Formats: sequence, structure tokens, C-alpha cells
Amino acid sequence: MLENVQRKTKDLGITYPVLVDTDGKNWKRWKQYWWPTVYLLDKRGIVRYKWEGELDWQKAGGEAKMRVKILELLREIR
Repeated sequence: MLENVQRKTKDLGITYPVLVDTDGKNWKRWKQYWWPTVYLLDKRGIVRYKWEGELDWQKAGGEAKMRVKILELLREIR
């Protein structure tokens, strides 16, 4: 499995860290209930926003909401 993840991240040009949580330790540490869950962290590494579930499932508008939150955080670092 790890080899597949390594190959795919290379194919996609992903250079940031990717967590492979095969034993579920991170899932439990973060008290995950839904997959996927998206966390938005600020420049200090503090979780500022969390979205549980698919961003646009049933037209939830999660992608648009995350974009707004990302722009808010970017304004903080200027």
C-alpha cells in the first residue's frame, strides 16, 4: 500500500507530507468520525476550521466555504 501512495503522490507532483494511517492511530488521535475530514491550519499549526464529510456532498457548499476560510487566513499573514 505504501508503495502505491508514494507512486501516486509522485505522479501527481505532490511535494507536501502525506500521512498514511494504516493502523488508525492518527484517526483516533484526532477523534475522527467522518471520512473525509478536512482541517485548515493557520501559520502556527493551529486548527482554525474543520469540515467533516465530502465538501460538496448534497450541494453542501463546503468547497466555497473552505475557499473563504483560506482567504481569511491568507489575509492574516500579509
